[in-house]
Amino acid sequence: MPVGTLPLNSSPAASPDWRAAPERGSPALLRLMTVIALRLGWRVGHALLFPITAYFLLTAPRPRHASREFLRRALGREAGWRDLWHLYFSFSSTILDRVWLCTGRTEEFRLEMRGLDELRERMAQGRGVLLMGAHLGSFEAMRAVADAGCPVELAVLMHEGNAARVKQWADALGGEARAAAIIPLGQPDAMLRVRECLERGGLVGLLADRAPEGARMVSFPFLGAPAAFPAGPHQLAAVLGVPVMLAFGLRRGPRHYEVRFEPFEDLAAPVARAGREDFLHRSLGRYAARLEDTAREAPDNWFNFHRFWGA
Repeated sequence: MPVGTLPLNSSPAASPDWRAAPERGSPALLRLMTVIALRLGWRVGHALLFPITAYFLLTAPRPRHASREFLRRALGREAGWRDLWHLYFSFSSTILDRVWLCTGRTEEFRLEMRGLDELRERMAQGRGVLLMGAHLGSFEAMRAVADAGCPVELAVLMHEGNAARVKQWADALGGEARAAAIIPLGQPDAMLRVRECLERGGLVGLLADRAPEGARMVSFPFLGAPAAFPAGPHQLAAVLGVPVMLAFGLRRGPRHYEVRFEPFEDLAAPVARAGREDFLHRSLGRYAARLEDTAREAPDNWFNFHRFWGA
């Protein structure tokens, strides 16, 4: 369906349940898993994922129901327990892999690259690049690629509130440099830091499928029904006028990730104010369509464990 024919409904975010849901998992458990993994090895840590995954799958009915709805839409059939297990185990595996990815221990990982030449072409322009991702796959896998030899600065614009424990744990693993590269959404200087990073020719990554409280949302068809997407990332691209690429770190198996960069918007200058609404609707529609394609391709990488439709 052409983007111009999509039904558009715009409104402020109405407290979606991903932000209101309590964060599960304790700091002690994360620290214990880290000690076990680093001292006894990845295989022991991987074996422990089986009871941990079973516990969270069986004891959290609301995320389980939301995941079942997504899988039904993405797979085109009713989702069974096997489908749910693959999704939950894939998520657990990405958390375990962070122990190695955050600390730069990637020797035994298989990191496949797609679209790196296109990314380098845009980086060579010296105007910076905005990387739009989603809660689909592992953003940490993309950061590991950047840390392993990216010639420019990488900053991550993120909402911290719902996963503060996991973020603090990952920051502790990655050290001061990793923590300093995070730009928290909602801070007074956040947009200034984004602009400064891009002006230095750096990369700024953000996940464009969720929004902080009060953000403007626009509804687009997604996997067969309207879903609300935040307008902010696309408004930011229009104001900054820098190249935009989609970025996904898809988990393809044990210690195996496909890091994918895809051209999205080759902006040479900020979009004129009069044309920003048209740009917003066109860009958001293309993002929703591309996210749908990728979600169908890799349904066990969908890590939005909340109601995505009708929230």
